[in-house]
Amino acid sequence: MTSATGASVYDDVQADGESNDDDLKEIVDRYAPLVKRIAHHLLLRMPASVQIDDLIQSGMIGLLEAAKKYDVSKGASFETYAGIRIRGSMLDEVRKGDWAPRSVHRKSRKVAEAIKAIEARTGKDAKDQEIARELDIDLDAYYAILQDASGSRLFSFDDIMEGDDSAIELAAGELPGPCDGLQRDTFKAHLSRAIDGLPEREKLVLALYYDEELNLKEIGEVIGVSESRVSQIHSQAAMRLRARLSDWS
Repeated sequence: MTSATGASVYDDVQADGESNDDDLKEIVDRYAPLVKRIAHHLLLRMPASVQIDDLIQSGMIGLLEAAKKYDVSKGASFETYAGIRIRGSMLDEVRKGDWAPRSVHRKSRKVAEAIKAIEARTGKDAKDQEIARELDIDLDAYYAILQDASGSRLFSFDDIMEGDDSAIELAAGELPGPCDGLQRDTFKAHLSRAIDGLPEREKLVLALYYDEELNLKEIGEVIGVSESRVSQIHSQAAMRLRARLSDWS
């Protein structure tokens, strides 16, 4: 962002260590559409109880925090940095609600454990029927678990997909000492390989969702399944990744 003189508003922020009211107003005016875009994208995967205005409000707080903490010397563009802060602020607000019943989290863990056990035993991708059998439930009951989990277990997964280091540290456990950067980079490499190793349909759903930014309904039209089935596939991909990365938790 530059003024008429060509100087960046962030040069002023960096020079005096803080941003003034005019700087913040300019930042808010320019990047409010980014906040709204991120909010609407996140709302597609949120439970009905989450309101768009609440996401936007928390996102604006994240934007202001980004404006105060942005360091131009780090190399990342402000929009990239702000996008991470905005998104993180929105997800933090949703997490505070902790709307998902404990039973949903417990069943999600059991699914991840079942997937890990099957794949360790067979050396192949665990199929839906195999996972249901491992859990001693029928296929419809398994799909119901995936549907219930579609909004609750994806927040940390979404953060990791977006490259949020705090989420990576959370998934990787405590990373003390001077090896932080190395362990973080190693985890990212493991995550990348785990995603590459997903079954093709799960990998396609993730690519369409995160890279192409299609919503679940649009993805369903592309691959020829219902919106609810796309949600289930997305949940299963997250649980499979959780199973394959469990040594990091």
